[in-house]
Amino acid sequence: MSESRKQSRGRGVAAVEFALVAPVFLVMALGIIEVGRMMMVEQILVNATNLGARAATMDGSTTASVQTLMANYLTSSSISGSTQTISPDPSTASSGTAITVTVTVPSSSVSWTGSLAWGSGKTLSATAVMVHE
Repeated sequence: MSESRKQSRGRGVAAVEFALVAPVFLVMALGIIEVGRMMMVEQILVNATNLGARAATMDGSTTASVQTLMANYLTSSSISGSTQTISPDPSTASSGTAITVTVTVPSSSVSWTGSLAWGSGKTLSATAVMVHE
């Protein structure tokens, strides 16, 4: 066999190997990116609930003001489609009452890979509880 024929054959083998390995590598890389994104969103939700719970414990706060505060925080973090719940209403809560703040967001609205998301159809959420002052 001539030298040029061996080189040509080697390139063909490399192309076949790349064709077999590249899709697996690409799926793994996208999966790692997606898991990292979901972890980041979870932390943003935790921060939003802590911020909301802290605001809800202050005198003069209302459910609407706490929800607006959390929605603004999430929007500035590029999170949309969230639902915020505060229980009980901070404006009627007496001193010493535990106030629970929860934020939920569907994973499909924060996924970077869309329908490839490992958590497709799941909901990400965070909850914080603080005592009204």
